[in-house]
Amino acid sequence: MMTMTTTRRRTTTITMTMMIMMMTLMMMITTMTTITMLLVIVTIMLLLLLMTMLLLMMRWRRRSRTRTRTRATTTTTTMMMMMMMMTIMMTMMMMMMMMMMMMMMMMMMMMMMMMMMMMMMMMMMMMMMMMMMIMMMIMMR
Repeated sequence: MMTMTTTRRRTTTITMTMMIMMMTLMMMITTMTTITMLLVIVTIMLLLLLMTMLLLMMRWRRRSRTRTRTRATTTTTTMMMMMMMMTIMMTMMMMMMMMMMMMMMMMMMMMMMMMMMMMMMMMMMMMMMMMMMIMMMIMMR
């Protein structure tokens, strides 16, 4: 992934990885219990963060050699901030979902559970789309 030279290629790879991660997450939601799911989510978040950090570092190094140092640093900092915000948002959403799931479990309303699942899926997809858009916007600049 890091060997890719052009920004467009890199963006595509990132998006692909994210999609794969989200698919795995969906599978977890549908199959596993809440606790294991939470663990998985946390791990995924960490992975995403690490990946973004690495990418940013790579970009910063490449930029600092060619262009002025200040501009590169500013862009990278903004990107990092964006990534952090995204991750935080995702985690918050996850927590909310967990709470809802727990509530549903306690109630034991199967129909409600199903509806909740559907809603969660939709929300996740929306979030992912937003993230993709932002990532693209950042990378294409």
